[in-house]
Amino acid sequence: MKKWNRWQDYVAVIAGMFAALSTLWTVQQDSSMVMMIGCGVLLMATGVWNLMSPGQPVAEWVQMILGAVLVLSPWFAGYTSLMGASWTSWIAGGVAVIAGVMALQPSMHQHAEGHHGGMAAH
Repeated sequence: MKKWNRWQDYVAVIAGMFAALSTLWTVQQDSSMVMMIGCGVLLMATGVWNLMSPGQPVAEWVQMILGAVLVLSPWFAGYTSLMGASWTSWIAGGVAVIAGVMALQPSMHQHAEGHHGGMAAH
């Protein structure tokens, strides 16, 4: 796969950006801001990492873990009572996990091709 070509990685960048920027228009508390901005920025970074270097399954796993942390963050950080922040975390994190799952197989295939001289592993 070419660099800057996978839609799944763009989706992860957008989900991270939405999570981080949504702190501007949703009611927040300190812990929700930290989780949403932190996970959002890290999701954007992993999405760009995946776009720059396709074929690295570890980056897809990092993206899925960050998405899962964002999904669970309303309970971890105690902001389930803030519905806007909670729903944003659940949706953006879920989108990031799904995008990572959808990108994992192509990434693993490309990684295998790169390590076997252009031949796919059987």
